Amino acid sequence: MINSMSTSEDVVEILREGDEESRLAMAREIRRLTKTSASNRRYLSDAIDPLVSMLQSGCTFQSNEAVMLALLNLAVKDERNKIKIVEAGALQRLTNFLQSSNQTLQEYATATILTLTASPINKPIINSTGTVIPILIGILDNGSTQAKTDAVIALYNLSTIPENLHTILSLHPIPLLVNIIGTCKKLSKIVEKSTALIESLLPFDQARADLTNLEGGVLAVVEILEGGTLQGREHAVGALLTMCEIDRCKYRQVILNEGAIPGLLELTVQGTTKSRSKARKLLQLLRNSPYPQSEVDGDTLENIVCNIVSQIDGEEKAKKILADMVHVSMEQSLLHLQQRFLLRPSITAQIPTTE
Repeated sequence: MINSMSTSEDVVEILREGDEESRLAMAREIRRLTKTSASNRRYLSDAIDPLVSMLQSGCTFQSNEAVMLALLNLAVKDERNKIKIVEAGALQRLTNFLQSSNQTLQEYATATILTLTASPINKPIINSTGTVIPILIGILDNGSTQAKTDAVIALYNLSTIPENLHTILSLHPIPLLVNIIGTCKKLSKIVEKSTALIESLLPFDQARADLTNLEGGVLAVVEILEGGTLQGREHAVGALLTMCEIDRCKYRQVILNEGAIPGLLELTVQGTTKSRSKARKLLQLLRNSPYPQSEVDGDTLENIVCNIVSQIDGEEKAKKILADMVHVSMEQSLLHLQQRFLLRPSITAQIPTTE
């Protein structure tokens, strides 16, 4: 329908004045042409206003589907189009579809909102609607897996602005995020982003209270230390470190009780640069004293870990933790760790110093 002779004015005219069939065909054509082409996204940006006008709850499924997917493709990797879509009044119309009983339309709307949240200009505007963030959090509870994934990422994008973060916090999303972590695959994108959002919330007293008062809340984060993606593990150790740095006395034993040591030790060797550093800092805070006792003791990773293990009740429990640590670490990367995890005859382990 759109050829080399077509102008943006031709496209707009069909979208505004054409019959239903012509408008639907044009929306689908725009979707096709903008799927991978940055130049087409820019060339067809004038179509945004009439496309948004076409987005109506009373229209057919096919029309709303075509329009949302066209807008989604127009917004991908195009900051100006993201802003223009919001300026055209799309948020209110998309909000209606976020609450749609039609799962597919809800998924398309959530994906489109997600794309719009990538724009720094749009973030405060989205919060100012007063409805988008609460609905996104509601989707974490009752949406499809795809809608939940996009909602989590959208909320994470929005959380980079303090005002938005306070709005998210006020809606108590921690239980929903912990449920996602507990019921989805640890290596999935939704778990990674859920952990990231928890990390961004934990500097606030309310979020820490929500997490620690929830049965299995801290454990869910600890489990990501061993089973999550590299980025997920980085967010998990960051979350636990935030808690311990804010109030070591209050959270040290809580973290130890959930068995965080094996995952932290693995991260000191196998994690990203940030997670290795954070894991070591957290291990220092988890020891009996966060500071070296003497020049003899030193501040090596070995002494830090031995100090922590010495505080665990019962020799057998200490042995089990060390055995589990070695088993998990060797299983994941035997070749890499076989020279680093050597058990001593006693209940302590020979742990190498990291640079």
